Amino acid sequence: MPTSKSEPRDGAGEVHDLAVIGAGPAGLAAADAAARLGLRVALVDAGSRLGGQYYRHPGPELGAAHPEKLHHGWAVFARLRERLAASPLVEHLAGHHVWAVEAGVPGDGERPWHLHATRGPGAADRATVLARAVLLATGAHERHLPFPGWTLPGVVTAGGAQAMLKSSLVLPGHRIVVSGSGPLLLAAASSLVSAGAEVPAIVEATSYLGYVRGLPVLAGNPAKLAEGAAHGARLLRHGVRLRRSSAVVEAHGTDRITAVTVARLDARWKPVPGSERRIACDALAIGHGLVPQIELAAELGAETVTGPDGAVALKVDAEQRTSVPGLWAAGETCGVGGADLALAEGVLAAHAVAGRPAPARETAVRRRRRAFAALMAAAHVPGPDWTGWVTDDTEVCRCEEVPAREVRAAVEELGAGDARTVKLLTRAGMGWCQGRMCGPAVACLSGGGAGRPDSRPLSCPVPLAQLAEPRPERSGLEPGPEPGPERSGRY
Repeated sequence: MPTSKSEPRDGAGEVHDLAVIGAGPAGLAAADAAARLGLRVALVDAGSRLGGQYYRHPGPELGAAHPEKLHHGWAVFARLRERLAASPLVEHLAGHHVWAVEAGVPGDGERPWHLHATRGPGAADRATVLARAVLLATGAHERHLPFPGWTLPGVVTAGGAQAMLKSSLVLPGHRIVVSGSGPLLLAAASSLVSAGAEVPAIVEATSYLGYVRGLPVLAGNPAKLAEGAAHGARLLRHGVRLRRSSAVVEAHGTDRITAVTVARLDARWKPVPGSERRIACDALAIGHGLVPQIELAAELGAETVTGPDGAVALKVDAEQRTSVPGLWAAGETCGVGGADLALAEGVLAAHAVAGRPAPARETAVRRRRRAFAALMAAAHVPGPDWTGWVTDDTEVCRCEEVPAREVRAAVEELGAGDARTVKLLTRAGMGWCQGRMCGPAVACLSGGGAGRPDSRPLSCPVPLAQLAEPRPERSGLEPGPEPGPERSGRY
């Protein structure tokens, strides 16, 4: 593993050439490429091990003999991990959750970027990382569309089900319905049946006809077709049924989910009356695609773009630069497109930071995979009438326990016309997750669409002791300055 610091060392006050936030595919590829180009890199990640969400794997204490069997493309990760472990230019800062970033001045070594991170509950657990450039590789989180019963125990996200299996070697249940929309459903169901679960149905809200309009794009991405075919073949061998143009509109149970109601959907995702069917299960893995995680860049005022599925991503140029000087982005932060795309963009960003020409191979991969990502997003855009299955009693914001009734009242009776106004009137989105789970749903129910993510001075919960500490200790690097208007004025 790359050097992971917990105690001060010689060289305090060092300014890294590049700080990479996130140790998933994009971050790993960027850190590796940058180090091979001679840059000193700080790889900063909230996780305890390299890999991020995509390469999540069990800890050594579980004694997994073949963790690679739970992953697609494990060999790529293994090579990156080995090279990073051997590189003296990479410092892996595990367990560092970055909560704020102060922009530096490009070309001015005396005014580097300051990344403020939390490592735990105490004042001494605040850390500050210094760098001349920053690459955001923070990935994405799942999009949630609520329905009656979605808060029952046993209901997990599709990605959450995979995370449980990959990191803890456990299943969320024995008989698991997989539902939602997007290619993640096939991958999740394939992993679950391979681990011994019974999947009575995959319930996909779209019809897949959207892919037909992109045959040239599909032809340019044969690896994606092969991957999908492999998942499909495995599911066929296990007798898994695919229900297209359908959705889980209600989950049933008291102490735990015991069944779901599945209904056919029309083109606008409105349930077709009389089409309801009940399926017994003890778990439900549900997901409606991914949403880029861009809070840190949004606070810096970085420009964004809205994808075909309504998700907001960072706008970057051909060299992965954002509109903020000195800030690059790669992978899902620029739009969800899969691990191959993230790996390519991480390499391209590293070359740009180092002032080197873009590699032709990664440039070609990015072009093909970005085209596929746009096709995928357009094929799985949520229909506008999905809100019809949300009853007034359905909790929309789980953290603050705000039902749909209150959101609708804020719009219809109090005149709220966007998600931010609804939040102020109902507290929807003010809980622990800060709207990551309920944000898209609240935006749709308020009639304002997905919109731009809120600009927040803190991108994650931070203990007050760390905010009050004027001189935080940082393992191996100098403490960051007290925030002030002369630095950013943003927090």
